[in-house]
Amino acid sequence: MERTTICLTERQRNELAAIARATGKNQSELIREAIDRLIDQSGSRRREIVLREVAGIWKNRTDLPDFAARRAEWGEKGLWQGRRNR
Repeated sequence: MERTTICLTERQRNELAAIARATGKNQSELIREAIDRLIDQSGSRRREIVLREVAGIWKNRTDLPDFAARRAEWGEKGLWQGRRNR
């Protein structure tokens, strides 16, 4: 674990101390948990942004095969089971 120094307002420090007393956790643990939640939320937002940016990028392509026909062909050969049968 790496040591990091942060600056808190008086209110933040007092509230953090109160939460630590109420939960029985130390302040460092609470800060790490808060940072983990922020990282998780940020990661979800980044994934959502990327998915929105790439949505429809193949929409007007004419060089792609007919995927519905290809899946039907694979289904006839037992190679495609689709999402419902997984």
